[in-house]
Amino acid sequence: MRVLIKGAGVAGLTVALELARRGIEVDIVEPANSVASGASGLAGGMLAPWCERESADEAVLTLGKTAADWWEEALPGQVIRHGTLVVAAGRDTGELTRFAGRTSGCDWLDGPGIQALEPSLAGRFRKALFFRDEAHLDPRKALVGLYQVLLDRGVPFHFGCKPEDVAGRFDKVIDCTGAAAIGRAAGLRGVRGEMLFLETSEISLSRPVRLLHPRIPLYIAPRSDNRFMVGATMIESDDAGPISARSLMELLNTAYALHPAFGEARVVEMGVGVRPAYPDNLPRVTVDGDIISVNGFYRHGFLLAPAMAGQVAGILTHSIPNRERHCA
Repeated sequence: MRVLIKGAGVAGLTVALELARRGIEVDIVEPANSVASGASGLAGGMLAPWCERESADEAVLTLGKTAADWWEEALPGQVIRHGTLVVAAGRDTGELTRFAGRTSGCDWLDGPGIQALEPSLAGRFRKALFFRDEAHLDPRKALVGLYQVLLDRGVPFHFGCKPEDVAGRFDKVIDCTGAAAIGRAAGLRGVRGEMLFLETSEISLSRPVRLLHPRIPLYIAPRSDNRFMVGATMIESDDAGPISARSLMELLNTAYALHPAFGEARVVEMGVGVRPAYPDNLPRVTVDGDIISVNGFYRHGFLLAPAMAGQVAGILTHSIPNRERHCA
């Protein structure tokens, strides 16, 4: 069997690896010139199924619990298993109780417990939730890593091309084009997400930190070289234009609320990505003849892509019925 995968984002690359592992011949076509040029390269990279369960369906937890293991097997050494810390300002501590009541898998920490995990936050917060079984990775490094793994397996990439430019006959086409399918896929809508990269040597974090706020919850995910990704807004729009002044101020103000040293950080990058979502905010694998579509990852791309890739592989190897599969 020969399969053409359209799209070299996190969905396309995870599907490609699952198929290649099963001996299926795969080609990948990508209209951009690299694997990290789309919305996948702007992701937070948090493998946080318990945190995401607070505002998502149980399926996000059920299917996301194995994501860290999948990524560790695919890219040894890239997954950082330091958990997730969730904090709130003193006046918003009720948000922590609400958050904990909507999910599981967390421990309550007091001020000394927070300091033991993140010395930079000493004295900043009185209470926190610690999700010790969660993990994170750097999405851009992960995308490049999967690209190299697939190259080593002999998978051809066709960058800057259209599907019709790829020679040969294909038995199946896997459409992993994400937001590009908005308007073509029934029910698919765009959710705009905005992010910043801040650079400062005044703060050190070992894990993603989520700051609960009644209006704009924020996460800060540590990267290498004293950089931190700050995100992410969720705006019901498929506008991919530059970040808005309001969002920029909200992200910066909330980062400052986490630690005042972020007020002196350098803004080294701003990004906007349109994330595809179905009405239930869960991804789907849909089958239409020889075309299989994988889409609707909303804000759960790196968390749920491995599970959905496994569903695609199951359909092609006949271990899963050839019909529409929801994230359930």
